[in-house]
Amino acid sequence: MIPFLSPDDPFPPVDVALQVPNGLLAAGGDLSPERLLAAYREGVFPWFGEEDPILWWSPDPRMVLQVSEVHVSRSLNKALKGNRFRVSLDQAFRDVVRGCADARRDHEGTWITSAMEEAYVRLAELGHAHSVEVWQGEALVGGLYGVAVGRMFFGESMFTRVTDASKVALVSLARQLERWEMPLIDCQMSTPHLASLGARDIPRADFVREIRYLVQRPAVPTPWRFDR
Repeated sequence: MIPFLSPDDPFPPVDVALQVPNGLLAAGGDLSPERLLAAYREGVFPWFGEEDPILWWSPDPRMVLQVSEVHVSRSLNKALKGNRFRVSLDQAFRDVVRGCADARRDHEGTWITSAMEEAYVRLAELGHAHSVEVWQGEALVGGLYGVAVGRMFFGESMFTRVTDASKVALVSLARQLERWEMPLIDCQMSTPHLASLGARDIPRADFVREIRYLVQRPAVPTPWRFDR
């Protein structure tokens, strides 16, 4: 059994999360900025379908990307150095969220519901959520979004409409975060795509220990922009 949270209830300790399904911690609560930020500070994130209650997760192990360890293949390096793409920060947050939702819907059904979209747009308006946009001309062809707390970035979702666009978004973000002394990107669940870029699984206890320090550090001023 997992607890059903009332609006004022705190999250239970992450080490009581279920093993099957991996990391399910609680249900209920709300998607207010205060609740979401409290969740990320404790290594918890929401993930649920249209017909589900709000579900909160903290899987073990946790996939993370050390920004100094991002892997760039030869072909990806060409894409980064060439003129195929233009990359921006915090220019089209809602469009990126919708691109991620469309990508998920086309494959396995989306968990980025309308309520989730509005919740994260609100976080972006408050300066806590950020997007990376990848453009070809005036067309948005890829990107990602996530939440920053202190000097920690919690990745939420990414999408691509052309080859390499989402990879360009992630590598560009990782390099900028390294300059800002934000050493870690939370990738949540393990996937081969993220592993190919250098992400790896670590024990949840190690993840929580690292983020407890990083979320207390001063945040980078908003809106975010890439260094040139």
